[in-house]
Amino acid sequence: MPENTVKSQKTGSGTAVEKPTGVVGATVAEAGPAPDKPRSLAADAWADLIRRPLFVISAVLIVFLLVMTAFPSLFSSTDPTAGDLSQHFLDKPELGHLFQPDWFGYDNQGRSIYARVVYGTRVSILVGVGVTLLVTVFGGLIGMLAGYFGGIWDTLLSRITDVFFGIPFILGAMVVLNAFSERTVWTVIGALAFLGWTALARVMRGAVITAKHADYVVAARALGAGTGRILFKHILPNAIAPVIVVATIQLGVYIVAESTLSFLGLGLGTNEVSWGGDIDTATDHIRNAPHLLFFPAGMLSLTVLAFIMLGDAVREALDPKLR
Repeated sequence: MPENTVKSQKTGSGTAVEKPTGVVGATVAEAGPAPDKPRSLAADAWADLIRRPLFVISAVLIVFLLVMTAFPSLFSSTDPTAGDLSQHFLDKPELGHLFQPDWFGYDNQGRSIYARVVYGTRVSILVGVGVTLLVTVFGGLIGMLAGYFGGIWDTLLSRITDVFFGIPFILGAMVVLNAFSERTVWTVIGALAFLGWTALARVMRGAVITAKHADYVVAARALGAGTGRILFKHILPNAIAPVIVVATIQLGVYIVAESTLSFLGLGLGTNEVSWGGDIDTATDHIRNAPHLLFFPAGMLSLTVLAFIMLGDAVREALDPKLR
């Protein structure tokens, strides 16, 4: 076998640099750039989301609605419950008066429609977010326990879920709310959450059944990991994606449900500013004053559309089959 040789080469400064050459592993390869660290599922999904126009548009709309919910006085300083009977609801809106009380006109009690649209955002967003958080936590826990333990626990919890699932959502909420003489935002949130957790429970159950047979769960169980660690550290992070998608879309459904109940007179009280209540008031004057209906109904539709668009964008980002 030939011996390794050393070749001398002078640099620009006159210093000799010896480079080993030869046949057996003598050449020193220059170190290449370090490989990129693999991104997590959340980071990969976020990188995909910010490139989607659907997500960007919906996110901008939702941020705008959240700012309006938290700081309605930034958009209107008019009291939405104060009526001025000198203002007639048949007068056309002054669309050129941006952000002024008469921008959208006045209702039949002389109240600023623009101010009521702005302050009505708070109720709708609060109900939507509150119900979504409750049903995600409670329904997700029920579905996770049923899917992981199986057997009698799965049968029992699934039958309870089926009972609640069989109750018509709006009709059941009407029955529950009718039992309260005074209905507030928290009463409506509780009634909708009491009946709306079933969809999230079913989604979580299916995702957990799929995840619990994965190799990493089997390995964690073989290494002696406890049930709590397996559920919350290994299964939940890998089963939460479809739950997030459904919860985002359902948020818009809960906003519509609150407006529907207020429209029927079984939601929030008359002292609360609600888009559904304003739509109910506007139906009596839809022919001669359609703007009373157009603005609250348009804002409701825009809000629900924003959350549905966000849910679709998240679903496409989290599902590799749709990329």
